[in-house]
Amino acid sequence: MIDELYTIILERKAHPRQGSYTNQLLQAGENKILKKINEEATEVIVAAKAEGDQRLVEEVSDLFYHTLVLLASRGIDLEAVKAELRRRHQPIGS
Repeated sequence: MIDELYTIILERKAHPRQGSYTNQLLQAGENKILKKINEEATEVIVAAKAEGDQRLVEEVSDLFYHTLVLLASRGIDLEAVKAELRRRHQPIGS
């Protein structure tokens, strides 16, 4: 689903839709996107400490979404993140 969501975000970037929250973020610029990521990261912490597992899942989902918007705004392909994660988890000596 993360790949599908990223594809939707890229589609919104390429073909803006009136009233789209994604387009509002992209048009507002990187500082707005970073502010939302900061807010969502804080909400993840609060949910983890005091709001239960379902709320944590909801907040992590929001954080993932806003992070994907940041990547799209920068023109960074999600595959670059996947490649970095693969690189970090190669067996020692590979």
